[in-house]
Amino acid sequence: MSDSDSDANAGEQLTVVLPDGSELAVDDGATVEDCAYEIGPGLGRDTVAGKLDGDFVAKEAPAYDGAELEIITEGSDESLRVMRHSASHCLAQAVERLYDEETVKLAIGPPTDEGFYYDFDNLDIDESDLRDLEAEIEDIIAEDYEIEREDVSIEEAEERLAGEPYKLELLEELAEEGDTVSFYKQGEWEDLCAGPHVDSTGEIGVVKLLEIAGAYWRGDEENEMQTRIYGTAFEDEGDLEAFIKRKEEAEKRDHRKIGSEMNLFSIQDVTGPGLPLYHPPGKTVLKELEDFVEDLNQDAGYDYVETPHVFKTDLWHRSGHYENYADDMFIFDVGDDEFGLKPMNCPGHAAIFQDQSWSYRDLPIRYAENGKVYRKEQRGELSGLSRVWAFTIDDGHLFIRPDQIEQEVEEIMDMITDVLETFDLEYEMALATRPEKSVGSDEIWEHAEEQLETVLEKRNLEYEVEEGDGAFYGPKIDFAFEDAIGRAWDGPTVQLDFNMPDRFDLSYVGEDNEEHEPVMIHRALYGSYERFFMMLIEHYEGRFPLWLAPEQIRVLPISDANLGYAHRVANEFDDFRAEVDGRDSTLERKIRAAHDDRVPYQIIVGDNEEEAGNISVRDRFEDQEYDVDIEAFRSHLEAERDEQRTEPDFLQD
Repeated sequence: MSDSDSDANAGEQLTVVLPDGSELAVDDGATVEDCAYEIGPGLGRDTVAGKLDGDFVAKEAPAYDGAELEIITEGSDESLRVMRHSASHCLAQAVERLYDEETVKLAIGPPTDEGFYYDFDNLDIDESDLRDLEAEIEDIIAEDYEIEREDVSIEEAEERLAGEPYKLELLEELAEEGDTVSFYKQGEWEDLCAGPHVDSTGEIGVVKLLEIAGAYWRGDEENEMQTRIYGTAFEDEGDLEAFIKRKEEAEKRDHRKIGSEMNLFSIQDVTGPGLPLYHPPGKTVLKELEDFVEDLNQDAGYDYVETPHVFKTDLWHRSGHYENYADDMFIFDVGDDEFGLKPMNCPGHAAIFQDQSWSYRDLPIRYAENGKVYRKEQRGELSGLSRVWAFTIDDGHLFIRPDQIEQEVEEIMDMITDVLETFDLEYEMALATRPEKSVGSDEIWEHAEEQLETVLEKRNLEYEVEEGDGAFYGPKIDFAFEDAIGRAWDGPTVQLDFNMPDRFDLSYVGEDNEEHEPVMIHRALYGSYERFFMMLIEHYEGRFPLWLAPEQIRVLPISDANLGYAHRVANEFDDFRAEVDGRDSTLERKIRAAHDDRVPYQIIVGDNEEEAGNISVRDRFEDQEYDVDIEAFRSHLEAERDEQRTEPDFLQD
């Protein structure tokens, strides 16, 4: 290159957009770190990674003109993700030190929200080996290797990865995107990786290996089963200890364990994966949840409809689901026709609306359905009720005039907050905008997003914007709530849809006697019953409020002589779920059994109670009161149930 060419290039610049909306001009070829130094030397020194248009990138990644740039600095939550990514590399390095690196094959090792994992093939290991691996990781951290990035050609990468079939498969895909790839090296070990990473292994805090699991390569059941080692990393021991305590608490609350103890549900091999069976106690809870929502729907003017579990795929082509959901659908042929189990209820509701003529005076039309849907999740991702193949959505779809959008969205949000506040759940809201995979014009999407934003702003609600996280047919307002141990869960949603009415040629006759296209709103107050039920089991640790509890009262006769009186007392509570423990057992064992079964209230009756015609009451907090009037207790329970209080409070006033 001539001096004149060099001088010409040196003058070229690009512009990046900072989070506050301001623009920063930097030399062409500048990296994320260079941009940070341009803003200020302190920021440059503290930079560990960056985001370019929302994509997490290494600080060595080149910026590009017009990119929205966010600098990730030390001490931030996202910097913890960078450190955990480096910890996963230390795990892989430790495995290759302790096991035959010629036999063990590396797969992938990303960070996660709670830590990291790395997948290996041909690794024979069990839980007892994790301590030795941890010790080796600690040695690698103490050796404080510099973590160096190197960009190499595809050809050189192929040479370096000879003998690593999974890495070579990844390299094939990367070769379609560019001529070079990046490696990160620490000591004697290196890995094909885009980063980002910390500067040296010594910057990694404390690491804890958690468990071993099986995982299919790339989540595909047709591929090899690999060994996945999970771990976590934190800046210091205090944060790690707090995490371990939260993890132990979560394990204690595991809905699969509690579900089995309380006979709520089961998922059996003979019925198929991800297909829950609800036992009588579990269905009792679900029925209460259904009744609660049905009362809200009735008050809000919804009409219940029902759609079949399976449709011809013509419907899914028309709605747009086929092109967006085909890989997640159960599809099969019947004769010359192709059918699919429904992944969503909305096309069926659109078809019902389409089946008759409507006037502007008829709108809004509000349909509701507790609709069972099916999505073909990877088997390795199935987990109890949190991720299943068959689940039920408390679905609602509204067909409205454009001038009704604001009022209907506000009323739906009131219904959602009513649900969340009934369960005393703290929640946050987010406006989710157009995803990369979507249908409809830019103008339609901009209008829909503005409509939802107007509602949020008018009500002075705090919310975040989740770029690209909308449904494929429209933007949405999502509600996320926290459970008793601080975990966040996705739940209710309200979604504005200008696309499906167009795809189904939906119309109504306006005041001008012309045909107009309605707006469609999708909404769910729980999200799905399965996910919400799972969360409630763990949130309450199976100790449901009185109105939800499968068994609300257990009557405990002190002796067989009091069994008749116990049944007469139970009959006084015939509008509650009351059982009599008539087993030949001691009172202490009956009390312990009721406590273990998480029954909100126990009524104890013996000779004294029978003679006086009253009862003793014990709650699950192990408080007890004697000489209780039956009518007074029943009146309290009716109020506690009907007001849907979250705790048994007869003895807590």
